[in-house]
Amino acid sequence: MEALSDFDINHALKTYLNNPLETHTPEAHQDLLECEHNPEDLTSALVNTVLNPIVDAITENPEAVARPANFDSLQFLLKCAPTRQDDASQTHVPDNDLRQFSLIPTQSLSKLLDLILSALSAEADSVHNDIEADEQDAIPQHKQLLEMLSFLLMWCFTSVETRVSSEKSAAPAARGRGGKAAAKPKAGKDAPWDPSMQIQSALNTMAKVMKLKLARIFVTTSERDTFIGLFTRPVYLMMENEARVKNTAIKMHAFKVLCIAIKHHGHASGAQTNIIQSLLYFEHLSEPMAELLNILAEQYDYPQLSEEVLRELSNQEFSSSDLKGPKSVSTFITKFSELAPRQVIKQVMLLAKLLDSESYTLRCSIIEVCGNLIAMLSKQEGEERSENHKGQINAFFEVLEERFLDINPYCRCRAIQVYMKLCDLETKYPKRRQTAADLACRSLEDKSSNVRRNAIKLLGKLVQTHPFAVLHGGQLSYSDWNSRLEVCEAELNALKPPQEAAGMVEQQDATVDEELLDDATQMSPVKEKPAMTEEQKQAAFEKAAAEAVTSEMMSKLTLTRRYYIEALKFIEVLHEASPIITQLLSSKNKSEVIEAMDYFVIADAYKIETSRSGIRRMLRLIWTKGNSDEGKGVQAHLIECYKGLFFDAPSGFTANDAANFIARNMVSLTFGATAAELTSLEQLLSTMMQSDFIKDATIQKLWQIYGIERREISKNQRRGAIIVLGMLALADPDIIVKEMETCLRIGLGVYGRTDLVLAKFTCIALMRMNNPKHTKGIQAAPTSTRLPNDHAVLQKLAAMADVKSSSKEWYGLAEQVIGAIYALSKHPDELASEILRFKTKKVFAPVAVATKTEPVEIEDGDIEMSGMDDEPMEDALPIKKEEEDEIELPKAEDSGLALSQLLFTVGHIAIKQIVHLELCEMDFKRRKMDKEKQATAEPTPAKKGKGSKKDTKDVKEEEQDDLDLITGTTEDDFTDAIAHVRERELLFGTHSLLTNFGPLVREICMNNTSYASQELQAQAALCLAKLMCVSSEYCEQNLGLLITILERSPDATTRNNLVIALGDMAVCFNHLIDENTDYLYRRLSDRSLPVKRTCLMTLTFLILAGQVKVKGQLSEMAKCVEDSDDRVRDMSRMFFSELAGKDNAVYNQFVDMFSLLSRDEELDEDQFRRIIKFLSGFIEKDKHAKQLANKLAARLPRAENERQWNDVAYALGLLQHKDEEITKVVNEGYKVVQAAA
Repeated sequence: MEALSDFDINHALKTYLNNPLETHTPEAHQDLLECEHNPEDLTSALVNTVLNPIVDAITENPEAVARPANFDSLQFLLKCAPTRQDDASQTHVPDNDLRQFSLIPTQSLSKLLDLILSALSAEADSVHNDIEADEQDAIPQHKQLLEMLSFLLMWCFTSVETRVSSEKSAAPAARGRGGKAAAKPKAGKDAPWDPSMQIQSALNTMAKVMKLKLARIFVTTSERDTFIGLFTRPVYLMMENEARVKNTAIKMHAFKVLCIAIKHHGHASGAQTNIIQSLLYFEHLSEPMAELLNILAEQYDYPQLSEEVLRELSNQEFSSSDLKGPKSVSTFITKFSELAPRQVIKQVMLLAKLLDSESYTLRCSIIEVCGNLIAMLSKQEGEERSENHKGQINAFFEVLEERFLDINPYCRCRAIQVYMKLCDLETKYPKRRQTAADLACRSLEDKSSNVRRNAIKLLGKLVQTHPFAVLHGGQLSYSDWNSRLEVCEAELNALKPPQEAAGMVEQQDATVDEELLDDATQMSPVKEKPAMTEEQKQAAFEKAAAEAVTSEMMSKLTLTRRYYIEALKFIEVLHEASPIITQLLSSKNKSEVIEAMDYFVIADAYKIETSRSGIRRMLRLIWTKGNSDEGKGVQAHLIECYKGLFFDAPSGFTANDAANFIARNMVSLTFGATAAELTSLEQLLSTMMQSDFIKDATIQKLWQIYGIERREISKNQRRGAIIVLGMLALADPDIIVKEMETCLRIGLGVYGRTDLVLAKFTCIALMRMNNPKHTKGIQAAPTSTRLPNDHAVLQKLAAMADVKSSSKEWYGLAEQVIGAIYALSKHPDELASEILRFKTKKVFAPVAVATKTEPVEIEDGDIEMSGMDDEPMEDALPIKKEEEDEIELPKAEDSGLALSQLLFTVGHIAIKQIVHLELCEMDFKRRKMDKEKQATAEPTPAKKGKGSKKDTKDVKEEEQDDLDLITGTTEDDFTDAIAHVRERELLFGTHSLLTNFGPLVREICMNNTSYASQELQAQAALCLAKLMCVSSEYCEQNLGLLITILERSPDATTRNNLVIALGDMAVCFNHLIDENTDYLYRRLSDRSLPVKRTCLMTLTFLILAGQVKVKGQLSEMAKCVEDSDDRVRDMSRMFFSELAGKDNAVYNQFVDMFSLLSRDEELDEDQFRRIIKFLSGFIEKDKHAKQLANKLAARLPRAENERQWNDVAYALGLLQHKDEEITKVVNEGYKVVQAAA
């Protein structure tokens, strides 16, 4: 057989690598050569006619490949398939060649690959047999055949890869081909082709060939390298395709080829270069390369390569703009340290250099490596663990600990995350955990929210995996551990020999290990060696034995003591962290908030005492607003946490036990809760009730707790039950309606009279029967659910207003009684009048008159609340006449209290009456709308069913027909009438009960020496303020008095109340308050912190709601930014950030604020600068900054002293004015001009 004598692998490779199209194929099949200039003719059928004879020949004998005709035909076909994706856009290739690209049909390419593989496989078998038979003569022939087949395989394999990847971007590739219409249909006909199985068999065949004793065939190294390169080159090329590497089977076959090449055929240095390049340019190869090196070391026993690669990587320099390189190198190092930590630990000194790298991703990877190495070392138990290991572990821990302070937040996060993984190890490393807890606690105050979030997570993890569960279970209650420590120390002290006790105590204080002393006591009996009698020996022996026992006990106790102290130290850190995590509950970052919630749930499970305050604080999050998912996410998570903590009974409980358990938990939530927490709890419980989380059985249990009379039950529990029931009734008012009788029996009965708080919450619960929250706006529900005044509930409520008590709780009760009457009664004003008369008589009449006045009959048709109009007051007149003489003669001491209570009632009824009038107005409008709708359709029912709303101005109108009244009164008339009642009649009308109290309250407030009782003065001022909210006339008359009290009252509560009242008046009677807002601003510097806070909140509301005009006084608000109280600081900062969003308000007021703050002598320079820096942050527009700079710069020459000049210069420095003139003046500094002598 004539072989192809002139095939030279080096030449062929060179041509192939330069441009495969230049390969000469003169001997190719004639049909193919004809297609060279006519590419459309190259069809599957034609290719098959050429390939089939070659297949047959090769099947007989693989050497048939070597025939020039066959070899050239194969090469020609391969020329028709591209080997590089960018070939399509090469312009220097002649046009006719260009048209040959991609023309070979896919199935032909596939057939070609099969052909080459079967030939190579058969050849490999024959080579193996010849080498085994030691036939030297056949070797040169085999060598050439192997080279030819492997060359063809490389070419074909590369073509397949190129074809597959170019098919993915088929459309662009087709266009780039020069838009040859003829070429497109050919390529387009081929269905998507998946050559995965062929690629696997190709890689298998390569491995098979490489397992031959190639050294016998390729004698020189260069020949062998060239030959091995034919296999490794396409493998590296294939691995650049991410989809191939994701296929595990192909990846493992490729690794096998490379491993054999490296281990047996000297491919190590080539592989090293390729691996480094793969890491730098192909991100998807970072993990596979780590796997390759691990397989090479584990299965092929060739760890040298990984050492070399790590060494080279540790010396690699990355440019600052290169982000890809460091990322993929760090992924590689991390993965490799997971797979082969023992390999990495040998090179750890080299890798440590990367900790100084600029790139944070590399530093992150080394942090991860340290974690993986600690994990590996900690698992090596027994004989493998040496001192060296201990040293290594400590070194790695130190790296992790110092990385808690890395400059980059990602590295700090990674260090924390690595610690979290280490928490799950068998070995606990208690000392390191303590340090980690300290560091995590410090990281809670990190400026990066990501770090804070992970720090919370780490603390939670440390708690869950803490090492103190060996004795006494796993709870971490500080008080329990502390008492254990005390018991242990007491036992230790009892065991100590008395004469040494003093010395012991001192050493104990110095926290010296007492084991040192134990040794001394053990040694002493051994030293006494003089001759002894038998008895002495016996006694000494017994003494030594006893001392040994004591000593053993002591060393045991000492260890226990140390264990307790460590546990307490850990718990102390958690206690320290709790308040910071509580603060983080109000973070803007939602994921941080959710982590903080989870932490408190964990802490609660481990009985850490401080968790309770955090769980309480979590309640506020029920109000979280947020764009759809975020806000809801926090709320949903809060409900989940609370369900887990309080609403999930332990498994194994019966339904009854579970209901008891949940009811008890719900009641306990109210213990010690502030008003704000109760409001949040109310929102939470009503939300849960709406979502059907709370079962009927639980509600029954709550009623049982509230209504039980046979057994003694604590006040708190009974109160808690009705508080919770009232909250649930927000979602479902029927809860209270069904058990109304119980409320009257308990809360408004005997129990309520002795426990005013219980009565107060019962009133709140009763109010929920007619749920006020659901009846706002003109479209409110009809008020037909209200009760007549003789209803048992209202009679009981009215009776509660008369409870005798000197307790401060009385006021809270009275407020809710009046509130409940106004919420439930059809005609609350009548009932209120009765209460007022009754209380007035009690205060002023010499003997209490127990008569009940008859309320005036009102038309049956009117089922609406009558406005506080003339009729109910008529029969008040005679009583008042009798009383006028006594008005200024209240009885001695207790009447001061009774009068205070009366004034409180008057004030609250006045306020409620205004609200009532507004409701009347809304109800009128709603009914008028209904009437108008019905009147057009069916006049008769409209006339019959609906009662009229009387025009409160004129009684005569009552006699008119209802419908005429309703349709005849316009809304404006009605609104005016209501306004008239409010303005003129409630406080000045001849028939109004309240008329007589206006002067009385004024009298008491003006004569604070005659009426010296502090409580009376406080209540009188409050009553005055409430009455002023009713009528602008009364408000105008008494505004001076109110402001005087606000300025001079020694009682902080009074000042607090009046600040709120002024805020209300500013809303009601803006024109009166507007010029007096100065008095309100002055309270910002009040000596009492609560007053200051209230004032700031009131002003914030008024300014942001546009109720008062913003004037120069904003500087007072700005001073609060530097207040000593955290809440005041936060509130004022929030105010300015909200204000900044309103029509450039900060910009408009900036100069005024600056002037006033600069002149303020109480502010030191640092505080002033911090405030101005804060304010200038809101000047965002360049135009504004320039205008402000010009205004301020004009002040520089007029500065009276250096401090003023410096202030202006500082402000100019903060503004982005870009004005060179100004900069120049500022740089020249402050100049002092001296007048000539």
